[in-house]
Order: sequence, then structure tokens, then C-alpha cells
Amino acid sequence: MMDAIYVLFGEGKDLGPLQMGMRAIVVFVIALVMIRVSGRRSFGQRSPFDLVVVILLGATLSRTIVGASPFIGTVVASFVIVMCHRMLAWACMRSHGFERLVGGVEREVYANGTFNAHEMHAALITRTDVQESVRQKTGSRSMDNVAAAILERNGEVSVIRKNA
Repeated sequence: MMDAIYVLFGEGKDLGPLQMGMRAIVVFVIALVMIRVSGRRSFGQRSPFDLVVVILLGATLSRTIVGASPFIGTVVASFVIVMCHRMLAWACMRSHGFERLVGGVEREVYANGTFNAHEMHAALITRTDVQESVRQKTGSRSMDNVAAAILERNGEVSVIRKNA
């Protein structure tokens, strides 16, 4: 039995294509389980808080596939990352201040025909960035029909149109 596992999954860094492929299948299933444990938020919100989990899981689990790190230890570390994310999300639900610290705040970068230089500077966003978002969302080069533009916590600019 152990010989069959070794043949299929290998050991260490000297893995063949079949062994890496088998590891990839197992890691794929494990990653799906982790995403279910983490919740839909990890991929749905696309906030920096959530992207950290995605990046860390990808980096950590890839080491398992190529044999750069021990399989069990890497999977355990990945589950710890997921559980940390879940605990932080739980804490954010219960504390508005903690949510602002972890998730950030939205910033109104344009309102009533004026760009807010202070908010734009704090968010490191330019007039051109805001104008590009307006063009993409309204299909117009003009800011005349824009009541406000808000840089959301996930980095996307929401455009609120003026009432006609």
C-alpha cells in the first residue's frame, strides 16, 4: 500500500509528471474544501483582506504540488491561514472599528463637480483613474452626469449618476 502511495505521489523534490499530477488533483480537492470552510467571501469581495488568503493559499499549496515543502505540514499551514481569515471575518462582523482597520474605508473622491484632493491623495488615486472609471461605467467622457465617485474598499470606483 505504501509503495503504491509513493509511486503515485512521490516524496521530496524529485517528482515525476504523474506524481505532480496526482498531487495537483489532491491539492485541488483540498483547496475546494478550504474555500468552503473560508466562505464565499474569500473570492466574492475581492478586498485586500480577502485577497491575502487567496495569495497565501496559492503560494502555500503550490509548494505541496511541486514537492518543495512537506505535504502534511503545508496543508496544515493552509488550513491555519483559512481559519485565521475566518476568525478575522468573525471579528469584523462584531466590531465596526476592527472592520475599518482590516477592511479599510470607502472614499468619496468626486462629488458635486469637484474632485476631493485630500481623499484622492490618501487613496493614491488620480483624476485620470476616476475619469477612466466614469467612462467605463457611464459610456461617456463627461463628468456632467456624475453626482459622485466613490473608491470602494475593494479598490473599485463606484459611479453615482445625477438624477435626470
